[in-house]
Amino acid sequence: MNFADVVFFLFAAILLLAGLRVITARNPVHAALWLVLAFFTAAGLWMLLEAEFLAITLVLVYVGAVMVLFIFVVMMLDINLEELRQGFWDFLPLAALVAGLMIVEMVMVLGKETFGLVAPLAKPENYSNTKELGRLLYTDYVYPFELASVILLVAIVAAIALTLRRRPGLKAVDPAWQVKQSREGRVRLVNLKPQKPEYKSEEEDE
Repeated sequence: MNFADVVFFLFAAILLLAGLRVITARNPVHAALWLVLAFFTAAGLWMLLEAEFLAITLVLVYVGAVMVLFIFVVMMLDINLEELRQGFWDFLPLAALVAGLMIVEMVMVLGKETFGLVAPLAKPENYSNTKELGRLLYTDYVYPFELASVILLVAIVAAIALTLRRRPGLKAVDPAWQVKQSREGRVRLVNLKPQKPEYKSEEEDE
């Protein structure tokens, strides 16, 4: 067992612990922080598998954007924890079935000696996972990539159209009207004369 194997098993243990704490933590903020640790550990495992682009994407997208938004929403909302935890153990049989299927899949993938899977070929020293991914993405899979980008663009336009549609009773802001406004039409200058404060003497107070 070399150093890479030791790091792999260490990260795997941390990932399992973090995943277990995500579903067992009573505080949703603590669960979200454990999920952040799980994402970081998974990114480390991907770095060991020479998938640098996926590791960086996991950290930037999920940890840097999605989890920050999730933690912000959880901290801003008043969540009834007792109501959420009702019926938690009712889903144990289904969860055990899904976990068993995942374990079987991982054993089939990792147990190459048992199932006859060949080990991956050795990569050259100047091999770059990000470069190879970009080459395949913009050469062999350029048309599916462009199709996916068009679908995402249509989804963005549709979301904006649904948000900006005219609904009765909705207070909307007209940016063109805001741009046309000037200081003279919105601000009024008032000249106030200075006034001396009136002090009462001690005799008048008594």
